[in-house]
Amino acid sequence: MWKSSNMHSLKDAMLLYAVTDRAWLGARTLASCVRDAIEGGATFVQLREKVAPRDEILGLARKLGAICRESGIPFVVDDDVDIAMESGADGVHVGQDDMACVEARRRLGSSAIVGVSVQTVEQALRAQADGADYLGVGALIPTPTKPDAVDVTFEELRAICDAVYIPVVGIGGLNVRTIGQLKGSGADGAAVVSAIFAAQDCRAAARELRSICEATFR
Repeated sequence: MWKSSNMHSLKDAMLLYAVTDRAWLGARTLASCVRDAIEGGATFVQLREKVAPRDEILGLARKLGAICRESGIPFVVDDDVDIAMESGADGVHVGQDDMACVEARRRLGSSAIVGVSVQTVEQALRAQADGADYLGVGALIPTPTKPDAVDVTFEELRAICDAVYIPVVGIGGLNVRTIGQLKGSGADGAAVVSAIFAAQDCRAAARELRSICEATFR
């Protein structure tokens, strides 16, 4: 299980948050691309798989979890608490329509990482009260990854960051051209999907993104 002593804090781990997507990998494996992303500077990894068979997702979670443990960075599974538990992941990330934060916390225990997707100050405060360790706020910019996601304005993002004391990571349409728009919002980092996994060189993409994130959030 990841411990905050592995890095300065969970807040620091939000800096470049990599959310997986195998749609762009071609012949490459997800494990190799995640390893490259971490070597390039990714500070957190979330396994996001919506349609794959359960056994396949569990296998991926075990592989990616091992890679992240070697590198000392947090690893969570999107939505599925059972797979998070079985794979030995550090925790889970849940949405507003997924398992409630309180239930995820009850099942995973106090040492696990529980992240929650929010779009409003009200949702953010409720998630914090329910025991969330961090918040994912978005979608900030229109994105094909989640076309039905509620858009969050810069002002709303800043209001959420001002309202809570737990770390906040922005998500949705963030890449080398758009991450800089979050400067001054109070967010602790950027969650990216295609900006890493659609790149031909995931290591180089992560390296460039890391540099931009440091200039934007530090």
